Amino acid sequence: MSIPATDQRTADAFATSWNNLPEGSVYSTAQFEEWFAPLTRADVEGRRVVELGCGGGSLLTHISTWAPSELIGVDLGSSVEMAERNMTRAGARNFRIVKHDLTTYAEEPCDLAYCIGVLHHLKDPRAGFDAVLRNTLPGGRFHCWVYAHEGNAVIRWIVDPVRKIASLFPWWFTKYAIATPMVVPYFLYAKTLNALRWPMMRNWPLYDYSLWISQRGFAFFRHVAFDQLVTPSTVYIHKRTVEEWLRTEPIDPSSTYAIFRNGNSWKFGGRMKA
Repeated sequence: MSIPATDQRTADAFATSWNNLPEGSVYSTAQFEEWFAPLTRADVEGRRVVELGCGGGSLLTHISTWAPSELIGVDLGSSVEMAERNMTRAGARNFRIVKHDLTTYAEEPCDLAYCIGVLHHLKDPRAGFDAVLRNTLPGGRFHCWVYAHEGNAVIRWIVDPVRKIASLFPWWFTKYAIATPMVVPYFLYAKTLNALRWPMMRNWPLYDYSLWISQRGFAFFRHVAFDQLVTPSTVYIHKRTVEEWLRTEPIDPSSTYAIFRNGNSWKFGGRMKA
């Protein structure tokens, strides 16, 4: 099966992002744990785990500390080389990095399959979600995170139109000439919201997300902005779409969850029927 051209361009674009970062994870331990909640170490330790769309391994390096029996990272881009280096540098054991289209990847299913921040960049997000389920054992767990349509009006109306143009330029131009100056006003806005936290501000755009990201420095803001602008494809997933996905057989309907994270994204998952 051929790889959609858009997905290959997206993988290549993100590879330029990840491959031009310092080695190590760009995420803090607290960010990792919050991203994975309600999953905890108990859901990972001693189990086989696969990440679909692992990028440079920023999440893999964290989840490796939860002692899975085997950890597999799958990505279509050349960022797999960075992932390999980061995992080795972190002292991770029992891991494999596989260069493959995640939508068609199929090996022995794992106890846990997860996909963080990737489905919304695919030409067919549903095909990506189906791959998550396909790579989850009966009785196993899956966990995903996507950009929400809800709560992202400012991003959809202002940032996304810029992305359609910015993604056409070389990565270094997009990062330093577009993402860097563009994120400065938002950096100041988020830091101001976090410092003041006046009650009347709670209804301001991206309030909850701004409090979350304000814990990090300017370099992380720029990384997020660059990630938004470098990709040729982004969709914003409606709540109703997440709920529809979670009704897919053979997901156990009593196990599912959909959490509105930071007011602008969906964190969702569940367990496959045994």
